[in-house]
Amino acid sequence: MSGLERIHQVAVRLFAERGYAATGIREIGRAAGLNSATLYHYAGGKEDLLTGIMRAGLQELLRVGREAVEHSADPAVQLARLVLGHVATEALNPLTSRVIDREVQALTGDNRAEIMALRDDYESLFQRVLERGVRTGEFQVTDVQITRLALLEMCNGVAIWYRGDGRLSVADLQDRFVEFGCRLVASRPVPHEERGPEIHVERLASEPPQHNAPGTAPQPANPAGAADRREFTR
Repeated sequence: MSGLERIHQVAVRLFAERGYAATGIREIGRAAGLNSATLYHYAGGKEDLLTGIMRAGLQELLRVGREAVEHSADPAVQLARLVLGHVATEALNPLTSRVIDREVQALTGDNRAEIMALRDDYESLFQRVLERGVRTGEFQVTDVQITRLALLEMCNGVAIWYRGDGRLSVADLQDRFVEFGCRLVASRPVPHEERGPEIHVERLASEPPQHNAPGTAPQPANPAGAADRREFTR
């Protein structure tokens, strides 16, 4: 692991546990075992750290999304594969995903513009698939934008409550979410044999190792109000 990767993992853990605003750059340095001069050599400032973490995470999510939609021109299959990839990314990278999902408002200027553009590029994959499904009559949707937001929020929630040592494997969870996604747009079910090749999902270098994941997938810190939802996977 490089020095920057170690710093990213420490920063993700602290940002996820305390929030970006409540975490100081010196706290990150202490937790990483680095003095301020060494930390700034690797990372610049705190916003540079956050931007780098978000950039890498969103670039990977965008790669996964593009791989998902390239397999088939069928909107139902494309949507199922988008859900498969997103759920796996959130389950394997819960702390990084939580930071990406909730801390974009902390960015400023060019950093914020860059990250928002990456996020928009990814969300446009869902938007285009939904629009195509409505045009072809495959989906019965009255508001494409709200449906897109509902699908993304549903998938993003995995990073909050999913436990890798619980009742469901990532594959089980993906099956449930594909079913939910198809029902949300009133499409036909997409069985396994139609879903195509497995989508390759990376464990991000910024994701801290913890004890209870599929393989090494971490357990997110328990946010207020999430305890009941996490029981679902036990």
